[in-house]
Amino acid sequence: MSDEAELGRLRAQVAELQAPKQRWKSALSAVLITLACILAPLSIVASWASSIIGDTNRYVAMVAPLPANPDVQNAIATRTSQAVSAHIDVNSLLQQVAPTDRPRLDAALGKLSGPIDSAITSFVQKQTQSVVSSSWFQSFWADANRRIHQNMVKALTGQGGGAVQLTQNSVVIDLAPVIDQVKQRLVSNGMTIAGKIPEIHTNFTVVNAQNIGKAKTGFRLLQVIGNWLPVIGVVLAVAGVWLARRWRRAAVAAAFGIAAGALVLGIGLSIFRVIYLDKLPADVNQDAAKAIYDQLVLFLRTAVRSVVVLGVAVGLGFWLTGHGAKAARIRGVFTAGIDATRGALENVGLRLGPVGPFVHRYRKWIMAAVLAAGALTLALWSYPTGLVVFWLVVIVLCALAVVRFLDEGAPSPSASSGAEDVEGS
Repeated sequence: MSDEAELGRLRAQVAELQAPKQRWKSALSAVLITLACILAPLSIVASWASSIIGDTNRYVAMVAPLPANPDVQNAIATRTSQAVSAHIDVNSLLQQVAPTDRPRLDAALGKLSGPIDSAITSFVQKQTQSVVSSSWFQSFWADANRRIHQNMVKALTGQGGGAVQLTQNSVVIDLAPVIDQVKQRLVSNGMTIAGKIPEIHTNFTVVNAQNIGKAKTGFRLLQVIGNWLPVIGVVLAVAGVWLARRWRRAAVAAAFGIAAGALVLGIGLSIFRVIYLDKLPADVNQDAAKAIYDQLVLFLRTAVRSVVVLGVAVGLGFWLTGHGAKAARIRGVFTAGIDATRGALENVGLRLGPVGPFVHRYRKWIMAAVLAAGALTLALWSYPTGLVVFWLVVIVLCALAVVRFLDEGAPSPSASSGAEDVEGS
């Protein structure tokens, strides 16, 4: 038997012995990558919920724009004016109006059409609308929600203090300051009888007593998994890629799979929005409910876009660095443009001196440092948006292009492409 035949037989035996192991590793790789893709939307939701519960400033930033929304303003004004109007006994209060104040009241109500009850109700609604559309109400809203959040955390953890009271294990906010502002506006606009309205305390319950136990359990769970679930997903994806026989192809699949999982979550938010609005009672302002829902999930949608952009960018990056013919052609166009630019500048006197050989010698280390810097920046960014991720990717690509520009000893695109085609085949 010739040496070549013997070598072929030995290779066949080794391949046969390794086949079960390779199949086992490939199957485990597929399972790990699939789990990572499934965990992607769950990780986004857990991180979002944990950040909203654990970060008061982020919670306030989420709800602060709501008072500026016209639909929300109308809903709040209607609810507040109803509370005020319910305490106005027109007949008894009109009897208490001083003769000197009656002309001002008649002048104020005279601008409104309809019976006296309807006129007063419309007048109260108008003044309430002025209050809820003012800068005062926006400040009140932000301060109240800050206290709400701080005391929600107090209720969930049993720690801390605060001015908002925990009544029978419920977190409530008193809307009396808003009603007081409405009363002052009514008086200043001629309805002095509004000054005789007693102090009205309307509590808004944030967390009901019967839900405190469940909320505490969920809060503890979020504290545990909120920040670690994304890490677990990344570790599973990396382990799956490492076990794969064709690791680059597995990396592309993992990146695109995670992006797809995030995209499914984004679609799910839109579907749940329709279901949520459909289940609301008939007397609920639908436009205000839409605005509130969209604002509450704003940061969640931002996280979805960030993960989608990052997943697509990483997947394309692994694909473009592969040995496929299409990827090689795209790289060829990219490097040819850089080399042509360097050549044109050299023709007009550009000289890199010792920089070119240095970059060529340590090119892989420099490129790894650029990628690591981009990944570290993304990891340290508190709440990256899709736009932030996009521009980080652009900056990293520009930095890699600069490295290629400074690498004087880099092979020509045609030679590099030919070598990669041979290797890929």
